[in-house]
Amino acid sequence: MINGLRIVLLLATLMFAALVQAEADSLEWDALDEQSQQVLKPFREKWPELTPERRQRLQNAAGRWEKMTPEQRKKMRQRLKRWQALSDEDKARLRKRFKRFRALPPEQRKALRRKFRRFQQLPPERQEKLRERWKSMTPEERKAFRQRRMEPMEKNGR
Repeated sequence: MINGLRIVLLLATLMFAALVQAEADSLEWDALDEQSQQVLKPFREKWPELTPERRQRLQNAAGRWEKMTPEQRKKMRQRLKRWQALSDEDKARLRKRFKRFRALPPEQRKALRRKFRRFQQLPPERQEKLRERWKSMTPEERKAFRQRRMEPMEKNGR
């Protein structure tokens, strides 16, 4: 019985190792399809140095890129240029903000996305007026404003 259990455990371990190796092999540069290689071309030289997790994220992003319309790709390029132009401090601040956003309950994230879309639909003059108002607030006023805006979402379960 014990020998049988050892054999089963050994086989399970070997199968797991084979699966891990197969996944790692699928993340090798030569295993990428031609379209993905084209999209990820800027990463080719550093590809062997990237972690499997980073490779997977890039491969997933390449897949999303391939499905985008030309207009969506144009917007994405603009966003990338804006991101690249940011200082390291601004990037760190935005990463921290995104991490806080991801930690919110799904209902609150959904409500914030909805409010952001509403803001984007405002005329540019109104958007600028609201931005200026926000900039003129003290940190305490901003905190109170955010709390007032979040209360309805929490009460309504949104």
